[in-house]
Amino acid sequence: MGSFTLPHWLQALVGVSGGLGLFVLAFLDSTFLPFPTVNDLLLMTLSVQNPARMPYYAGMVTLGSLVGCVVLFEIARKGGEAMFGTRAGPHAVSVRHWISRNGFLSVAIASLLPPPAPFKVFVFAAGALGMRLRTFVLALVLARSLRFFGEGYLAVAYGAQAYTYISAHKLQFAAGSIVLAAALYLMGCWFARRGGQAA
Repeated sequence: MGSFTLPHWLQALVGVSGGLGLFVLAFLDSTFLPFPTVNDLLLMTLSVQNPARMPYYAGMVTLGSLVGCVVLFEIARKGGEAMFGTRAGPHAVSVRHWISRNGFLSVAIASLLPPPAPFKVFVFAAGALGMRLRTFVLALVLARSLRFFGEGYLAVAYGAQAYTYISAHKLQFAAGSIVLAAALYLMGCWFARRGGQAA
């Protein structure tokens, strides 16, 4: 399944607790303790070991990531643009521009991109620049669900070879997920516009 750095006690905790351990790890990864690709690896490992529980594992990773990101979002909202500027560094100007013009799509795309994409910078930007919490949560749930349930499905379908396959084609998977998220977003905007015109 590839190599990654994770404390042995945390590996043991996730192995024993299953979904709950995945939730805790995803929460930590989405706040202040980065574990890049570890959530993906452990989700796929557990899904291979117990395929029937894959939806539960993917759901717990998604929920843990969502809760952690909302915490970071609220911290950024209270800290304002000063904290965002410090956190974002050289990415600040471009991220601010993207968030102000396409907030939903920016968060969704950043949530789908593999490491080392600066995902948390977009979370900070969303909070600091005043994105609506409902929009932020919707974008995050859509994107994270696509990512984690997709990985779980591949793990069940292809077993231990799934992670190797994803690693070899991660750019294609990211591009496909981004196109799907953009299409769903545009469809939502179209239906909302049609509904407004009808009203």
